[in-house]
Amino acid sequence: MDCWSSPLAMDDEYEKLVIRMNPPRVTIDNASSRKVTLIKVDSANRRGSLLELVQVLIDLNLIIRRAYISSDGEWFMDVFHVTDQNGNKLFEDNIAERIQQSLGPRGRSFRSLRRSVGVQAAMEHTTIELTGRDRPGLLSEVFAVLAHDLKCNVVAAEVWTHNSRMASVVYITDEATGLPIENPDRLAKIKQLLLYVLKGDRDKRSANTAVSVGSTHKERRLHQMMYADRDFDMDDTDCVSTNEKSKVSVTVENCADKGYTVVNLRCPDRPKLLFDTVCTLTDMQYVVYHATVIAEGPEAYQEYYIRHSDGCPISSEAERQRLIHCLEAAIKRRTSEGIQLELCGEDRIGLLSDVTRIFRENGLSVTRAEVTTRGSQAVNSFYVTDASGNPVKSETIEAVRKEIGLTILHVKDDAYSKSPPQDSGSGSGRFSLGDLFRSRSEKFLYTLGLIKSCS
Repeated sequence: MDCWSSPLAMDDEYEKLVIRMNPPRVTIDNASSRKVTLIKVDSANRRGSLLELVQVLIDLNLIIRRAYISSDGEWFMDVFHVTDQNGNKLFEDNIAERIQQSLGPRGRSFRSLRRSVGVQAAMEHTTIELTGRDRPGLLSEVFAVLAHDLKCNVVAAEVWTHNSRMASVVYITDEATGLPIENPDRLAKIKQLLLYVLKGDRDKRSANTAVSVGSTHKERRLHQMMYADRDFDMDDTDCVSTNEKSKVSVTVENCADKGYTVVNLRCPDRPKLLFDTVCTLTDMQYVVYHATVIAEGPEAYQEYYIRHSDGCPISSEAERQRLIHCLEAAIKRRTSEGIQLELCGEDRIGLLSDVTRIFRENGLSVTRAEVTTRGSQAVNSFYVTDASGNPVKSETIEAVRKEIGLTILHVKDDAYSKSPPQDSGSGSGRFSLGDLFRSRSEKFLYTLGLIKSCS
């Protein structure tokens, strides 16, 4: 039976053919602006193209200051205004080539070559995915079981908490051999013990453990896991303060004459915000036809013209509310609560178990964590609060640092979490694609067909 035997196979092969005949064109423009580099991408349009492109830019550690997105029909044309992490223009010669390779027909093979902490190769590690109800000390219990009971070494991990739920992607190897764990009986034991830890005695929903197959982009998986775990659902015990709610504004309205649903989003800016929102829209089966993103100050503005994957706009109030809640959750999952502690030192077996045990014994709760290993060095970042979610007293932090090592554990300031949102005037509460045509450069983009008006 050949590859054309089923409709799905035909669609897949047709998509590959279109991409081979129309490879993406990536242009790097450093002349049009003094402050930013313009990345222009023209490519055949296919489902997930926008997310794939944004994911590539994020994995290259680029900061997206503005974006104009248009993907009506069979072609998409996107313009991104970007800088590096330090706010400077890009001058690497191979940026365009790396983006083009990632989006082209051989993109999947090139993704493993990208300099990205977002993607881990399955051949080097075993990937464990965990979801469950968050509680103080949970991370300490998980790492202790992995190190002492299961004899596993954690080489990388990322942990998110939101709305009393926890999701984590953990990359492990066998403590003795340093190789991935493939024995089915041992994997079953790992899943069983970790599930026991996750469930505890309070989980109102079912906890879950899984061994993922193939390569995984951990931040994409974390969004999918928390969405599947319905962290966007609110109940009386998981409510947030009015002040916290006011920081994120999401509106969803129908543009009846054009057949779109228009999503407007406003919140404090931070890295990877665009990835988080596009990831959520994609996973909820929405297609972005046009979008505008402005993130040049303390606040970010995003506007999307979307339809459901069946080509229809949102038709019910329940679906509209669900989208609002899911986008709010996507923004808040990565919003860092608490004091950031950075641990840099010689890696060793059981290091994470020991560090998180000391956190627990001093009443600290980890709200978010990123664990990486660079050669023989451990570079770990933890956001911590007290057990009630309140700020940790400075004397407690210093006691923890003395116990772990003052030269190993540092308090790291986070400019994004400390910058309060600023009101830029009465006209900044809402923006529209139509407003963008006021400047000459944006009128030029409109003439080229890169942005369109809904009016």
